[in-house]
Amino acid sequence: MTPKNLVFIMSDEHNSAFMGTVGHPVVRTPNMDRLAASGTLFANAYTNCPICVPARASFATGRYVQDCGYWDNADPYDGAVPSWGHRLIDQGHRVTSIGKLHYRDSKDDNGFDEELIPLHVVDGLGDLAGLIREDMPERKAAARFARDVGRGESTYTAYDRRIAGEAVRWLTEEAPRHRDRPWVLFVSFVCPHFPLIAPPEFYDLYPEADIPWPALYAQDERPDHPYYAALRRAMNYDAYFDEDRVRKAVAGYLGLCSFLDHNVGLVLDGIEQAGLAGDTRVIYTSDHGEALGQRGLWGKSTMFEESAAVPLIMAGPEIEAGSRVDTLVSLVDCHPTIIDAVGGKRHPDDADLPGCSLFEIADGAERDRVVFSEYHAAASVAANYMVREGRYKLVYFHGMEPELFDLEADPDECRNLAGDPNHVDVRARLEARLREICDPGEVDRRARADQARTLEKHGGRTAVLERGDFGYSPAPGQTPEFAD
Repeated sequence: MTPKNLVFIMSDEHNSAFMGTVGHPVVRTPNMDRLAASGTLFANAYTNCPICVPARASFATGRYVQDCGYWDNADPYDGAVPSWGHRLIDQGHRVTSIGKLHYRDSKDDNGFDEELIPLHVVDGLGDLAGLIREDMPERKAAARFARDVGRGESTYTAYDRRIAGEAVRWLTEEAPRHRDRPWVLFVSFVCPHFPLIAPPEFYDLYPEADIPWPALYAQDERPDHPYYAALRRAMNYDAYFDEDRVRKAVAGYLGLCSFLDHNVGLVLDGIEQAGLAGDTRVIYTSDHGEALGQRGLWGKSTMFEESAAVPLIMAGPEIEAGSRVDTLVSLVDCHPTIIDAVGGKRHPDDADLPGCSLFEIADGAERDRVVFSEYHAAASVAANYMVREGRYKLVYFHGMEPELFDLEADPDECRNLAGDPNHVDVRARLEARLREICDPGEVDRRARADQARTLEKHGGRTAVLERGDFGYSPAPGQTPEFAD
């Protein structure tokens, strides 16, 4: 693979099904579609944690959450565990970020030469309320999810416009100054993360009366596992929805996907207009998905496909056009991919990283893979692990009954096969694969102990509840709005 520049584009909360190139019947994403047509689509890609902060820490370090130790949205990445950016800067490559990072603070060495208009966690602390995992309180900010939907502008849409503009400016003005060796430009948008308010020209593409209704939304269709019951009690978003609000929310999300696609298109056009297309590869992905009312759930925080699966497209020189790769991949695979893309050398301390270069996978390596995800964050009454191998997905709740799904026969994950005598061997095999990766009980104990120490450091349960919680991290210049 010839070393080339890399523009890595990440979005926030993009459900992998919401792209035209994968067959969504409604959403319009012409720029992502053209990116896939000119490159390679990884059709079975996953986050390593379905919530922002730990997913991004895992992506940065190339390590699973239980290895790098950034458990939740109150445990932000601080540069202490080396990232792919650190490795490349040490070898003389330019590494620039524009937009959302969701790390602790720009004062930390986060593995970038420069951070342009970054978004980090609130007050360098993040979501302290999410540390409470026993007798979990109802999240007071949940009402805002249903309130802030529909047609219009938000601080997030304004922020994404700034990110796209700054990316185009950097490609035009700054990139020509760094010709000595390939560079990495990390462009990170916040949309389609809620608030589900879409600019009028994109919202109006999806008339509310015609929007697709969320699958499995009826009360008798929703999963009755106790984990989801506890999740709904703590993050009770759906309590504030009626039919009108659901339609506005779905239309808003569809509009934000198209708005995101528009901004991705601006970056792609910027690469071409700067004369960089022949020397630059592009990777697009998201940190996790969005349930969008499916099963009566909103947000992320589960291992269902709508939350744990992510889009992943790679295009540019020496990447096969119009190709689809069905091999299982996850965000930790991006670490070696980024190093390889620009011609960097693998660091000996990274020999134990679990990921594999997407270039190698696209060439046919590691076809029989297992992907792994875990969740120890807000509203999780139990540690939650996912192992997928081939067509089967095991969702393992520490201390609760597991779930087992056959994604080929049951893509909507409606039939739990964990207790099916015909699938005893499959369950046993996947549980064994899980234990090859980690000891679920030991990891749970370690996560809870770290979270208890952080909670105590900030005054304990009472003080954290008095601080309140917020629906989403504010854009730069926006004051966080706490609910108590």
